[in-house]
Amino acid sequence: MNMHFYWDGRSAWLLVASLIAGALNAVAGGGSFVSFPALLNVGVLPIQANATNTVALWPGQLTSIAAYFEDLKHNLRLVLPLCTAASIGGVAGGIVLLHTQQATFLHMVPWLLLIAALLFAASTPVSRWLQTRSRGKDASASHPSHLPLFLGMMVVCFYIGYFGAGAGFLVISVLAIFGIENINQINALKVVTTTLANGVAVVVFIVGKKVMWQHCLLMMITAAAGGYFAARFSRRLNPQLMRWAVVCIGLGMAAYFFWRQS
Repeated sequence: MNMHFYWDGRSAWLLVASLIAGALNAVAGGGSFVSFPALLNVGVLPIQANATNTVALWPGQLTSIAAYFEDLKHNLRLVLPLCTAASIGGVAGGIVLLHTQQATFLHMVPWLLLIAALLFAASTPVSRWLQTRSRGKDASASHPSHLPLFLGMMVVCFYIGYFGAGAGFLVISVLAIFGIENINQINALKVVTTTLANGVAVVVFIVGKKVMWQHCLLMMITAAAGGYFAARFSRRLNPQLMRWAVVCIGLGMAAYFFWRQS
């Protein structure tokens, strides 16, 4: 395992970017819009950058599950099929990523960032609609059809394993389309599904030796610190403003990579 770390201005920005990414994920999501381009900026190859970014930010996702335990209890019958779909889709997406050529993935980067930013933008009105629809609904009244939900989620989790930015909106949409109406339950199932899909992808990336540990370990620490402090001060922030700031960052990064390839 190569652990040599050469400190320069770009390396300093990588740590700042991972700090910001952890803070964004704790408050609004979308931290990959900052940390993934920062890894490319320090010279990490595109696929290794995506793998390293996924591994570095995953522990923060894992710790968030505990906050949703009460809401998960209402849909325990869905946890197994969703976890199975997440495992299959996440592994498949991770494996396909490892078999993608570096040049091909680099060419896809601006498109992936653009799609993720648009998905993130769409998540705000959809979440607002779901909150309106869930008012007055019985928390135990949702009975989605398992097979269509399983197949739809497996497709979404393939994307999570492959790239993943903005995938939270896709998970929310699939859950809503197939009959889950309580917004708190949707958020709980979303966290479990995305965490597991990313978790199995993490295993694939580690086994495939695509993680740049000299960057990843430092990013884990700074992202965790950013998430901790952001969570403490999150009530002072305007969540709507933060989400639109993330969308602007994502669109800006997509525009930057389109410009670089022009």
